[in-house]
Amino acid sequence: MMARQEQVLLLEPQHELKFRGPFTDVVTTTLKLANPTDRNVCFKVKTTAPRRYCVRPNSGVIDAGTSINVSVMLQPFDYDPNEKSKHKFMVQSLLAPPDMTDIEGVWKEAKPEDLMDSKLRCVFELPSENEKMHDMDTNKILSSSLLKSESSTLSMKSVGSSLDDGEVKKIMEECKRLQMEVQRLREENKQIREDDGLRMRKSAAVSGQHPSSASSTSAVRLQEQGPSTRMLALVVLFFVIGVIIGKLLL
Repeated sequence: MMARQEQVLLLEPQHELKFRGPFTDVVTTTLKLANPTDRNVCFKVKTTAPRRYCVRPNSGVIDAGTSINVSVMLQPFDYDPNEKSKHKFMVQSLLAPPDMTDIEGVWKEAKPEDLMDSKLRCVFELPSENEKMHDMDTNKILSSSLLKSESSTLSMKSVGSSLDDGEVKKIMEECKRLQMEVQRLREENKQIREDDGLRMRKSAAVSGQHPSSASSTSAVRLQEQGPSTRMLALVVLFFVIGVIIGKLLL
């Protein structure tokens, strides 16, 4: 009788499937199966206690150079720490033929020497009291952080509930542009005031020669330039407010 081939699949973990309690709910552990060969490999996952576990997927084909994760779900049960687990799992595999069309037929026709298998035992772990307290504290911290994050997200959403990201971005860009425009108008207004002051000082110097004409010319210029600049700045400000309110109401 020929000896069986060595397992070509790489298992992670290799020897033990650990399940951490409490076991009042479904406990899931993951078994990774990797195929390092240049051939497709058929596999099956079997257990000595099929009613106690749900395995997904429990069979299939792993393509060359790829891997899959198998979820092993232990069903709830009354845990007895004095009772050692006798449950075992076996990963069975065989190289898939190049022209495979029926995977079940391949398993049925496989010779014993073509089959490869790996065995894993199940280990149940129950957390200590200190670990339970630590887990509870960690869960409280995570819950608190999650609530804060959600409240922050909700407050942000309430502000822009009627706006999508594109609209918000457009409004922000429009506000920046208008702010720059207002700033430019302020600078121009400041420059005009400085020019007016300079003209007034020059007018005062020649007021002895033309007192009435100099003062009247300066007053006319102030009336022409000052109000027009202020009105333009006010118009821009009202336009900014109108655009933002209009976008929010749409």
